[in-house]
Amino acid sequence: MISISRRLISLLVAVAGVIAVAAPSVASAQPTTTCTGTPQSPGVLSGNYSGDVRVVGACAANHGPAVINGNLTITHGSAVVAAFGRENSSLTVKGNVIVQDFAALILGCNPNSSPCFDDNPEHPTLTSNGFVGGNVLAHDALGVIVHSTTIGGRIDQRGGGGGVTCNPVGFFAAIGSPAFTTYEDSTIGRGATIRNVKSCWMGFNRDHVQGSVRFINNQFADPDAIEILDNHIRENLVCEGDSMVWDSFDVSEHLYPRVYRRNHVGGKRVGQCVLESPRDQGGAPGPLPF
Repeated sequence: MISISRRLISLLVAVAGVIAVAAPSVASAQPTTTCTGTPQSPGVLSGNYSGDVRVVGACAANHGPAVINGNLTITHGSAVVAAFGRENSSLTVKGNVIVQDFAALILGCNPNSSPCFDDNPEHPTLTSNGFVGGNVLAHDALGVIVHSTTIGGRIDQRGGGGGVTCNPVGFFAAIGSPAFTTYEDSTIGRGATIRNVKSCWMGFNRDHVQGSVRFINNQFADPDAIEILDNHIRENLVCEGDSMVWDSFDVSEHLYPRVYRRNHVGGKRVGQCVLESPRDQGGAPGPLPF
């Protein structure tokens, strides 16, 4: 496996079948719509919503495209899963996505790094592209998993993560996975700040970012975190106080050896993200840039 991200996503695909066949449970009241459900019987986001949408419990975007013309708020302990490729399923949020404390978001999927939940895990072919016109704001969230998504604004993720452990908690326990966060194969318009997250694992890979990217004081139970690979960052890359950062991925179930994937940074590299991380056990950072 390339990284823990693919291992965990594969686990999610295997155990999340209940989400793919859930029936709708949505109560409308303009201009705000409330979607309710459980991991075993989620509500369904589908069609056009003229205002804001508020999620209480668990909801899935798995029956065609869902377009939210306002903000999407995922309330305390709730979850949204929008990683289905059949029926042209996708989630578009023209405002902000707000992931509240102990809540989770899974947005977007592709055959290469994160198969869709309704795809064939052995031979995936489906893609679902997410879209957020505003910002992704996750304060004390349990986990944020984003693939193949365009974000017009910024990512601001602060706190949360479920603790420095790989024991499943919250929504992730319901689907049999450790809590984790990753942003991959996406475009981010105004930069990203991820600060004070304590969790199992995190990745930030193959993204195109118009602003700066900052990882500050994040702590993870898996030594393979944080993987920061092959990104194109227009401004600065700052890493300070993190448990570990890597510009390489593992080629087996072991931490070493690793394969280097340099980041392309238009501004400055600061702190832990200046020189390439060690490729072999006992090696020193460098000499190439992170």
